[in-house]
Order: sequence, then C-alpha cells, then structure tokens
Amino acid sequence: MKTTHSDASAVMSGSSAASAASAASAAPAATASVLAEVPAPYGALGTLAELADRVTGVVLVPGDDGYEAERAGFQSGHVHRPSVIVGADTAADVVAAVRYARTNGLPVSVQSTGHGLSAASDGGVLVSMCRMDEVRVDAEARTVWAGAGALWADVIEEAAPHGLAPVNGSSPGVGVVGYTLGGGLGILGREFGYASDRVRLVEVVTADGVLRWVTPERDAVLFRALLGGGHGLGVVTGLEFGLVPVERVYGGQLVFGADLMDEALAAYLAWTEDLPDALTSSVGLIAYPDVPAVPGRLRGRHLAQVRIAYTGPVAEGERLVAPLRAVGPRVADTLRDMPYTASHTIHQDPETPHAYDGDSVLLSGLDAAELREVTALTGPDAPMMTVVQLNHLGGALAAGGGSVGHRDARYLLRLLSPLDGTDVAAVRALHARVRATLAHRAVGRSVNFLFGDHGDAVADAYEEDVYRRLTAAKAAYDPENLFRA
Repeated sequence: MKTTHSDASAVMSGSSAASAASAASAAPAATASVLAEVPAPYGALGTLAELADRVTGVVLVPGDDGYEAERAGFQSGHVHRPSVIVGADTAADVVAAVRYARTNGLPVSVQSTGHGLSAASDGGVLVSMCRMDEVRVDAEARTVWAGAGALWADVIEEAAPHGLAPVNGSSPGVGVVGYTLGGGLGILGREFGYASDRVRLVEVVTADGVLRWVTPERDAVLFRALLGGGHGLGVVTGLEFGLVPVERVYGGQLVFGADLMDEALAAYLAWTEDLPDALTSSVGLIAYPDVPAVPGRLRGRHLAQVRIAYTGPVAEGERLVAPLRAVGPRVADTLRDMPYTASHTIHQDPETPHAYDGDSVLLSGLDAAELREVTALTGPDAPMMTVVQLNHLGGALAAGGGSVGHRDARYLLRLLSPLDGTDVAAVRALHARVRATLAHRAVGRSVNFLFGDHGDAVADAYEEDVYRRLTAAKAAYDPENLFRA
C-alpha cells in the first residue's frame, strides 16, 4: 500500500491537483466536471502494442505470465475471463484502457480489489485496480482520499493516529470503492449512515474516455447516480470522503447455541425496537458442518452470533446489552472496549478467498415466528450450508442522498452459501424459498449483497423512480453500454 499524508483537502491520483483546480475554475458550467481531458492523439489506441506503450502498469492476455493471478479475486466461484487485462497504476492507465476498449468495440469490466466481483465477464477488457491503493488523510479537514485499490484496513490504519475512522464494513479486506459505490452498510451505519453518504468527490473515467472529478456542484446527476448505483457508469479511480471522530468502540459478539436460539432471536428482535443510533448490530445464523476443516469448538453446531458496535461509554453498553445476556448462558461473550483498529474482530469474517453465491432481502419488519422459519430453512437440515445475517437498520441509514434504495427498510436479511461442490441452481432455489417466506415483508434487495449474476434482480435494489433515474444516467453517460456491471 502506498500511503501519504497531505494538507490538501483533496488529492488527485495520476494528475496534478493544481492543474485540475485551474481547469475546473475555467471550464463552463456545463462541462465543469471534465477536469482532465486527455489530448486528442492519445485517443488512437487500436492495437495492443499501442495500449501497452501508453500504460505504466501491465497489459496481459490469456497465456501471459501473471494473467491468472491478475484476474483472480476473493470470490473464486465467479471468475473473470477477459481477452485483455489492464493492471492500472494510474488514472491515465484507466483512460487508456477505456479508449482501447471503445476503439475496438469491447466491453469493460472492473475488478477494484477486496471482495470485489459480483458477476463474471467473458471476453472484453478487465481493468484491475489493485495497484492504485493510495490512502491520503487530511486530519484537519477530517477527509481521506482512497484509490480504487485501497482496502478498508488501509484507511483504518491511516486514520487511527488522528482519532478518526471511516464508515467501513465488517471486513478489513473489503475494497473501499466497490463497497461505497453500492452504498456501503457498515458497522457504524446507524450512527453515521451509509459510506456513500460521506463521499465528497469521485474521480471517474467515463465511457467517452475522459477523466472527471465529480462533485454535487460540478455534476449533480452523475454524482448522485454513482453513490449507491455507481456500478456500470464508469471506472471510479478514487474517492474523497469524510471521516468520523471515533477512536474506540464497545463491541464483540454474544453467541448462543441451538438450545437457546429461538429465545435469543426473539429477544434480539424485541431489543432492536428501542436502541440509540450509536449502537449498530446484526445477528449471524450459521450451521457449521461437522467436517475437519471447521474448528472443534464450532464443528457441527448451529449458532446465533449477535454482533455489536457501540460508540458510547462502556458502562452504558453493558446496560444496553443486559436484556440479551439475560436470555441465558452464552457459547461465547466477547463484548469489550476496543480500539477502532480492532473492530474487525467483531464479525471475524473469513480472510481466505472462496467460492460463494448470495442474495438479500430488505424488510419492512420481522417477527420471531418468521425468523424461526428462516432458521428452519437454513439450519442443520438444509440441503447446503447457508450463512444468514440479519442487519438492524434505521437511524442515520434512513436519511441521506445518493441512490441508495429503500432507506425506510427496518432490517436487511443476507443469504450466502459456499459453492464448492454445490450446484448454483440448488443454492438459488434455497435462497428463493427463504425470500418467499418473507415476501409479504420485502421491500427490495441490497445491491452490495447480490453475489453472482442475478440479472434483473438489481432493479429490486431501488425504488421505481430511483431506478428510472439510474437508467437515464446510464443512457446519458454510457449509451453504448461499454461498462458491464
């Protein structure tokens, strides 16, 4: 990771901030979002040799050393198979990749970094962003610039010495940009909203091969569309966003076994009826298989894991969780005061790449009987392992701008199943059964938790008017459908 600190409130990757500022101030209002137009001769990139000559990163085709490693990601169940990979070092490399693809009539896909991929592409150009991992903190302004290859772990590490934190997800290995473009539901969400709510500037290469700095003032339509609906509108090379004054949290897990699962889940639902916004929580339901790969203390057990992050005083946190502890003995109780740099231990997400497919449903409400149906469908008697996570929403998540859909939802239910040795169709059939039991509560899906190609299901992530607006933005900024999301 390349990390630097800057006194500037924004840092532009691969170009001059001073030149960009000058261009922005001089540009007519209608074109003020165009901040780094590449000279016309640069547009003639018709051959691989011309592309490779312009790119400072790498250009790879099938059979080249490094091709397989470059296209691989955390998601091993759905893997890109591009005709050309551009491993970008700079925003100018991304411009070159887009112009090459446009000249040759090839579709463009992006693998930012982290958990990344939702749907695999075949053929075309894959822009790999893992090298663009700059993180620059402006402590005075409480902002950070993160390149498209940066992980949340990078931002947390750089922000912590200043008593600041990002509104990140549960896993430090998730990529900043991909997560944020889908909205970004984090462990501090009820207090600070979605990650996309804190974005101030987006650096993006659009389908015309132009590098733009997009803000609400420079291009309100594109800015709003990118934040929550940004996949498929361009190649985002970096973001500037606000940090929050959080140095520590009271957090961890309360884990209940199968003997107390029904009681624990009923208590959790009742508990979420009256909580301060400073407390964000979720509950994970996992039926661990009885196989040697699973640690002995978990093997063969069906567990409910209540995950908690609270930014208030420890004593108040202890008081707030008392109703959950009153359910009965816990398999584990890891609640404690911790520095924010240890917040990844709350969820303990897996760090090893693996194959999986997943779906989600946003809910207007949920009762204990309905949640028991979910546990019956996904528990030890299910045809395949399915990890369920129920996120408590509301608070600051219900407000904000951008294109995040269904902010009025009360809960998000997420479904994820490993694919190793399991048929995708069978996984989706089970997930569909779970969704069907909750159809009367469903208000939509979450775009960040659609793993695999779910086609038209993406429309469920937005209200009708928001989806029409996103469709219009796609038609305006990428009329030839160069970017495939």
